[in-house]
Amino acid sequence: MPSNGEQQPPDQGDQEPSGRPGQGPSGPPERPGDRPSGPPEYTVYRSRKGFLSRLRSPDVSSLRERARRSYRRIGRGGPKAEDQPPLAPKPLARQALKWVGIAAAVWILISFLAFAVSAQLQEWKLADGAKSVLNGNPFLLASPQTILMIGTDARPPDTKEPGAAPSQQCFDQQSHGDAPHGGCSQGQFRADTLMLIRAGGGHFRKLSIPRDSFAEIPGHEPQKINAAYAFGGAKLEIQTVERFLGIKIDHIVIIDFTGFQDFIDAIGGVKVDVPQRLCADISGGAGGGQGGITLRLNKGEHTLTGQRALAYARVREPSPCPGPGKSAFGSGYDDVDRAKAQQAVINGIKGRLTSPLRLPYNFIHGPIIGWDAPKAFVSDMGFFTMPQLILSSAIGGSSTNVLCARVPTPCSSGPLGSTEVPASERRRAVKELIG
Repeated sequence: MPSNGEQQPPDQGDQEPSGRPGQGPSGPPERPGDRPSGPPEYTVYRSRKGFLSRLRSPDVSSLRERARRSYRRIGRGGPKAEDQPPLAPKPLARQALKWVGIAAAVWILISFLAFAVSAQLQEWKLADGAKSVLNGNPFLLASPQTILMIGTDARPPDTKEPGAAPSQQCFDQQSHGDAPHGGCSQGQFRADTLMLIRAGGGHFRKLSIPRDSFAEIPGHEPQKINAAYAFGGAKLEIQTVERFLGIKIDHIVIIDFTGFQDFIDAIGGVKVDVPQRLCADISGGAGGGQGGITLRLNKGEHTLTGQRALAYARVREPSPCPGPGKSAFGSGYDDVDRAKAQQAVINGIKGRLTSPLRLPYNFIHGPIIGWDAPKAFVSDMGFFTMPQLILSSAIGGSSTNVLCARVPTPCSSGPLGSTEVPASERRRAVKELIG
């Protein structure tokens, strides 16, 4: 306290900092009511979390680290964002790999489109009568379905082989599954091949029916099962096979032999394992002047062209092989052996399309294969279902199942040179096919 009553300036420590509310050289004097009596009031707003944000915990530390780096770089005298050096160009190899990937994807797309267009064109050729008796649906991969594959014995009118169609109209009728009409006589073209395929749901099984099997044909006298096609086309053949085996047919494939050869050539031929030496002179042989072919196949593995693969699948009566040694000629080669040969060709096609070693070849020839594959047959399966059949063959097995193939055979000779297949053998074969 001063002794003379004069007011002394306050201590430096009693002064309030400049710029704060209250008494001071740079601020107005504090008035009562300026300072709130309690904590400030505020409202908290919460944003609604998105679906993905609910699945992960918030990562605040990463946001802080990013803000800290940005502050160091820009806020404290460092180089500004626009002053940063440009990013280094991508390596040439990476750019080349990118364009190669794009080109490969475009090539695959072209191959698929070629397959889809070709398959749809073939689907439009199928006779309406055949479509009306089928029981399938387009979703083949979802559940297994039964497909009847038919190969006829008709030949184009310009061929020199016996059995050529009298006109292009009659040839088109049988190749499209129509019943003979308009001057084309009944009984002329029979089914040369009858094979059932159970595909879808991870399965791919086959069952061959000998063409001479004795069967009841709706509206006709019982006779060889392949005669149904000559009387009523694909529709009557479907109904006959359904009655013969007691099953429902979901889809149909009618093989076009010319397209079949082109398709096999497009995939580079097929490999087949010939179980015994086989010689045959089909349609008079290569030198017969009838457009025939001569086969000389030793026991073992062979790579066959389209023409030779088709000839191998058509052999009914082998010829004597030149030179010493046993051959199929003297071993009783019959329709059962023929059916096995046909299944071997189908397995060979599957092997060519699904083998990893064939991927480069199939990729390069993709558009050609995609266009030629559906032209090998006429079918109710168009651009949507046909690719599912290809996928089913890739993931399914390669079983071989032929009626009357067991030793000793349960079948016997029937009327009119046919083969009598007992009901027990049919049930066994169907059970193995359906699974």
